[in-house]
Amino acid sequence: MKTLIKAKNISKSYGTLPVLSSIDLEIKTGEIVAIVGPSGAGKTTLLQILGTLDRPNKGSETSLYINDTDVTQLTEKALAQFRNHHLGFVFQFHELLPEFTALENVCLPAWIDNKDSAMVEERAKELLNTLGLKERIQHKPMALSGGEQQRVAVARALMNQPAVIFADEPSGNLDSENANRLHDLFFDLREKLGCSFVIVTHNEELAKRADRSVVLRDGTITG
Repeated sequence: MKTLIKAKNISKSYGTLPVLSSIDLEIKTGEIVAIVGPSGAGKTTLLQILGTLDRPNKGSETSLYINDTDVTQLTEKALAQFRNHHLGFVFQFHELLPEFTALENVCLPAWIDNKDSAMVEERAKELLNTLGLKERIQHKPMALSGGEQQRVAVARALMNQPAVIFADEPSGNLDSENANRLHDLFFDLREKLGCSFVIVTHNEELAKRADRSVVLRDGTITG
């Protein structure tokens, strides 16, 4: 499998507080990787850096290649464009815009990219239909269950056909039945679309199902 993400010497401090220390990590195309470890280990910080939502400390040997591009060298504007084109995100609390319908929320990444409105809406409807939300596309988030909201968030993450989806405790706010459905969906999407998933989770079953787990403790990879 091709290397999709290659992180080298990733460290992060907030003021005098060290959070990550000299992380080296590779993610392959089509791989599902769980990032696990105790609270405060730096899991979310690592995910945000890998997903370009935060930047690592500057260092002479620090680099983060995604699809053969060292994103640490991009300007903020170029980085935002790269993120929208290549990466998708699913968060624990959905982060859907409450005033928008499910359809509009899914369309957002493509609208930001100024894509053709008719084509965008058609793809959004296809994604929502695929995720079992055909009858819910005009509902706003407050009218959707937690599981439905999270599936809308997954559809939004898939909108621009990303190479990798980053998920931060995606099932942490769901009951066990909806959590299992979401986990099944990730593996199904990997088979159908070939995209990679990098998932921060405390869910032991999901971590066991992943292709591998990266164990983080005190800001370093221990397993």
